[in-house]
Amino acid sequence: MKHIVKIITLLMVVTVLWVSLLQTSMVPRSYTWLLPIYLIVSLGCYGLLMVGVGLMQFPTCPHEALLLQQDIVEAKDYLKQKGVDVGFS
Repeated sequence: MKHIVKIITLLMVVTVLWVSLLQTSMVPRSYTWLLPIYLIVSLGCYGLLMVGVGLMQFPTCPHEALLLQQDIVEAKDYLKQKGVDVGFS
């Protein structure tokens, strides 16, 4: 719930800033109309950057890897008992 409040607050601030720039004419109108597009593109770039950083710092979990391997072995054994060909062991 906290994230939605932050997002809505940020969108309201950006909208108020954008409308105020449109009405005060501090920035030429041709640039002001492009601000939402720049915002969307910059948010997309930020999102891609955060995904990339998250992938570079992806933690390794050796204990969970062992548990997963055990689950795979158990599933293969179960399927073999049911007569399903599971391929290479």
